[in-house]
Amino acid sequence: MTEQNNEVSALAERLESGDRRAAARIISMLEDNDTGARDIIKAIYPKTGKAHIVGITGPPGAGKSTLADKLTRAVRASGRSVGVVAVDPTSPFTGGALLGDRVRMQDHFTDPEVFIRSMATRGWLGGLAKATKDVVKVMDAMGKDVIFVETVGAGQSEVSIIQAAHTSIVVEMPGLGDDIQAIKAGIMEIGDIFVVNKSDRADSARTVSEREMMLDLNQSKAAWRPPVLQTVARDNKGIEELLVKIDEHMVHLRDSGQLDDYFKKQVRAEFEDLLREELAKYMLEEYTAKNVLEKVLEKLERRELDPYSAVQQLMEPLCKK
Repeated sequence: MTEQNNEVSALAERLESGDRRAAARIISMLEDNDTGARDIIKAIYPKTGKAHIVGITGPPGAGKSTLADKLTRAVRASGRSVGVVAVDPTSPFTGGALLGDRVRMQDHFTDPEVFIRSMATRGWLGGLAKATKDVVKVMDAMGKDVIFVETVGAGQSEVSIIQAAHTSIVVEMPGLGDDIQAIKAGIMEIGDIFVVNKSDRADSARTVSEREMMLDLNQSKAAWRPPVLQTVARDNKGIEELLVKIDEHMVHLRDSGQLDDYFKKQVRAEFEDLLREELAKYMLEEYTAKNVLEKVLEKLERRELDPYSAVQQLMEPLCKK
């Protein structure tokens, strides 16, 4: 146990000094659900909370990766360090993933002030991987000023990014849908900044006007009206203007007090997620060991018991304590 504690302490110290190898090792431990990874997160947690976390989400093919690449270059030009967490989908058949950002962002690999990590979802829903939030903490403790989190690109239900990012960018491109599509609930409600990428295509102006119309109908973000910007990320057009809006949004969050509100909501959401996970794990292990779970499942299969009643029965002993 002492040896493990020493390893945790050493890795945490190396991370805080900006050691890339330590960061890579810790992230691998997180992805593998290594027990020591939790101890490291405990050790580095007080050092987090300094980075500006920017989420980049939107449908496949909209150019999120190219946008992240160009934004990374622009942030570096401003003298700030960058972390990038890129989440790629896992194949339901092979379990593998094409970690595309390692290819698209290879020009940054020689920059010591840029740290890039691609992650597979491993079946996790909502556009992020299970360990994404902890990986962001690792990069934060490492000293990165801006951390970009690029989601899978699954569609309108991909809204988990709002629990991980201060600023959420929704990336689209012309021709993806009509004006009704523009006001659907879900992903279109989470954007702090909307980007119409590939705006050199036809119907770009129409796409922008549709998003503006959607914003006119949504009064919930009156203090900050999300701008709708046009970019051609491939040609580096509109990137500087986008970075200005990203920085302005962080200033707005600080000046309005919303940054504190965000942190409170994030802490609560993360705590509740971990609590649910640990409770479910504990109960499954407890009832499996006592052979209770198998008996309940058999009754469910014979339709002698419905799922709601089954869960209620298993919960009763805990509720009485």
